[in-house]
Amino acid sequence: MSFRVMIADDHAIVREGLRTLLENEPDMEVVGEASNGVEAFQLACELHPDVIIMDITMPDMNGIEATKRIVGENRNVRVVALSMESDRRFVVEVLKSGAMGYVNKESAFAELATAIRTVACGDTFLGPRTTDLIIKEFLQRIPDESALPYMALTAREREIVRLIADGKNSKEIAYAFGVSTKTVENQRHSIMKKLGLYSIAELTKYAIREGLTSLQ
Repeated sequence: MSFRVMIADDHAIVREGLRTLLENEPDMEVVGEASNGVEAFQLACELHPDVIIMDITMPDMNGIEATKRIVGENRNVRVVALSMESDRRFVVEVLKSGAMGYVNKESAFAELATAIRTVACGDTFLGPRTTDLIIKEFLQRIPDESALPYMALTAREREIVRLIADGKNSKEIAYAFGVSTKTVENQRHSIMKKLGLYSIAELTKYAIREGLTSLQ
């Protein structure tokens, strides 16, 4: 299988270097080059490459906007974004634009080649450096579980929350657990007090938000 690759970068020396490297790959063929986002969009519509190596910071139309337009016109064209940026929010924005791969410009060519083959087959590719960045920032944003209100609930109380959110009344819940209706009502009061909630509607919304119910 041979992959038809297009290069979009506003630096001629970068395009020439990438073309040389790509043409040394037995399964890759460079079918075109663009020096800005507008050219990239026009050539993509004309050439229908399998993969576009897209520099993100280009004149006339940046790589993010070009990617949105290209993917909007032809979902079969895969885009590998190439950038010096290493901010998580930037990477996420690039992926939201439709790019299926992200490679930092400081990476070795072997990583880019792998990215091309990966996205050409329909899979997403993030280099190790980018993956580590996203994971680390994600973990830093996860709050201490001991501070989450629902962690104060017992297993039984979480099950009661799930049943309430699924539309079960106190009598039905009491029957399911083999306890009195009064016991269930007391437990419900305790749950709402722990969570700082004041109505069944609030409890239902909370359960859905926290994934404590099967409702979506």
